[in-house]
Amino acid sequence: MSTSEAPITPRVEEELRIAKRGCDELLVETEFAAKLARSHQTGKPLRIKLGLDPTAPDIHLGHTVVLNKMRQLQDLGHTVIFLIGDFTATIGDPSGRNATRPPLTAEQIQENAKTYYAQASAVLDPAKTEIRYNSEWCDGLGARGLIQLASRYTVARMIERDDFTKRFKSGIPISVHEFLYPLLQGYDSVQLQADLELGGTDQKFNLLVGRELQKEYGQERQCVLTMPLLVGTDGVEKMSKSKGNYIGITEAPDSMFGKLMSISDTLMWQYYELLSFRSLDDIEALKKQIEQGLNPREAKVALGQEIVQRFHSRKAAEDALVTFEARFRDGAIPDDMPEVSVAGAPIGILKILREAGLATSGTEAQRNVEQGGVRVNGDRVEDKSLQLPAGTYVMQVGKRKFARVTLTG
Repeated sequence: MSTSEAPITPRVEEELRIAKRGCDELLVETEFAAKLARSHQTGKPLRIKLGLDPTAPDIHLGHTVVLNKMRQLQDLGHTVIFLIGDFTATIGDPSGRNATRPPLTAEQIQENAKTYYAQASAVLDPAKTEIRYNSEWCDGLGARGLIQLASRYTVARMIERDDFTKRFKSGIPISVHEFLYPLLQGYDSVQLQADLELGGTDQKFNLLVGRELQKEYGQERQCVLTMPLLVGTDGVEKMSKSKGNYIGITEAPDSMFGKLMSISDTLMWQYYELLSFRSLDDIEALKKQIEQGLNPREAKVALGQEIVQRFHSRKAAEDALVTFEARFRDGAIPDDMPEVSVAGAPIGILKILREAGLATSGTEAQRNVEQGGVRVNGDRVEDKSLQLPAGTYVMQVGKRKFARVTLTG
């Protein structure tokens, strides 16, 4: 049965709307609508793939953007495949890189992979999730199989990739093994017979390679859905553990809530769209309430409560709010505090206080620390040599001096 034979019903249109919520691109939308229609007509769920390389031991909220989308599609009855790239992680994904990415050792990969699925299960329904490792088929390829796979894609197409083009023109080395990464990621789609693959916007090239390889292997091509990259707490760079602007899903409730409260009122709306399970209509209603006078802080508290409850519990979320407000006795954090950006992270606390206008000199900054009058996100600073990594912090000196300071690398 061809995909064009099944009718586009209201139910299909609703599923398409859910799939597109918050996404950057859906390629090709008409093909995906046809796949959904056929799925309803035949009763066979679509196979939806997300691959993550275990490059770090913990998952942060940036990773959950695509996991949330997977859960939405899972709740619609489709089969979701959580693919751990234990083989591709040995190569290193060149996406968004201006230099060759150091590959991980087998020991690092195994250690990181242990926690990945357990953490992803905080978002996905474990009972309805197919978990796979791409070493299942990549280990067995061998030299002959790898050469045959490489014969199905051209160097001209590979060099069209923006990362490679920039590096080639700038004379920055590109290792041959980096060409293998998108090929193997695409080969994963062939092995899994994926109908749809999800990823961040930086993964678009890799996902499209999957489409082309499926065609080469005589399969119906997968559709591609890319999600925006979540901006980190610094409000500048994408969320990344290496940049220090992340919120880990296993962080303590107080820490998670405090970081969410530190983001700007503007960035809050991206977090609502990409992280919240509230409907788009609810979010629009909340925006209108703020336009009509509701304090934006109330919306941020609601978001923080929702996220903390999801990864911990309702009580943990309530306790985190109580703790947060207790840290700022004599009222909540001022809504009109100055916002300052300081480059060169990590940066010493004394310099931060001067740059933020919270101290007129290094001597005054040091005295404030020694007297116990300096707080960062509500925690008293006792070490005058403290260095803070990139991120956004609420700085307080005494009872009345505040600034929201964003440190960039």
